Amino acid sequence: MADFWFYFKIGLDHVLDWRAYDHVLFLIVLTVPYAFKDWQRVLLMVTLFTVGHSLSLILSVYNVVRVNASLVEFLIPVTIFIAALYNVFTAGKGAKKDKLGLLLITALFFGLIHGLGFSNFFKELTADLGNRMLPLLEFALGIEAAQVIIVLIVLIISFIFQTIFRFSRRDWMMVISAVVLGMVIPMLIANYPG
Repeated sequence: MADFWFYFKIGLDHVLDWRAYDHVLFLIVLTVPYAFKDWQRVLLMVTLFTVGHSLSLILSVYNVVRVNASLVEFLIPVTIFIAALYNVFTAGKGAKKDKLGLLLITALFFGLIHGLGFSNFFKELTADLGNRMLPLLEFALGIEAAQVIIVLIVLIISFIFQTIFRFSRRDWMMVISAVVLGMVIPMLIANYPG
């Protein structure tokens, strides 16, 4: 049971670490277009993101895929930039409900990229273990729990700003996505492979 909490906590810390806030930024832009009534859709997207994240870890840990760490470190902010830009261009247009399949596939694909960013650390962490699948599952559960926490916080803050402060959903989505774009551009510049 101690091993479960060890890997679960690493998963939690992976998402909730304030120094590595790229994961949180991605979850913000993934969640900000939605309200509490859309919780099933948001949970499905976040879970598919975790599935992608875990799949890329499995492929990397078992040496099926080898990654260039600097390229992945650049691609992670690219995924955040694309998601935020998508929000800016679709704010108030109702496109989220019509394009759910595309969003789910995108969440899965972006999860694959984000998982590769953590693969080298996880590979070293589990190098001495014969079976890495159970620690990987425990880690994935920690990631999923942390993501649900972030999503709930974003939904609560969105609710407060849209009801108490009377932000329209469109304006709220535009403002938050623009703030995320402003935060991710320096990450793109800093991680540009060169």
